[in-house]
Amino acid sequence: MHNHPSGDPPPSEADIKVTRDLIRGGQLLKIEVLDHIVMGQTGEGQKGYTSLRELGYFFA
Repeated sequence: MHNHPSGDPPPSEADIKVTRDLIRGGQLLKIEVLDHIVMGQTGEGQKGYTSLRELGYFFA
């Protein structure tokens, strides 16, 4: 998990790349990466985070 100081929680291209690298590295070490969460601030009624698992960046 990490935050975006801009307050915008959608993942950057770098976040997506790091997530894929962590998943591959975890597979080699037999460690399951459960999710990668990006924290931010959003308007009322919106989530203040983005889950890369929810967005489909993790293997089924």
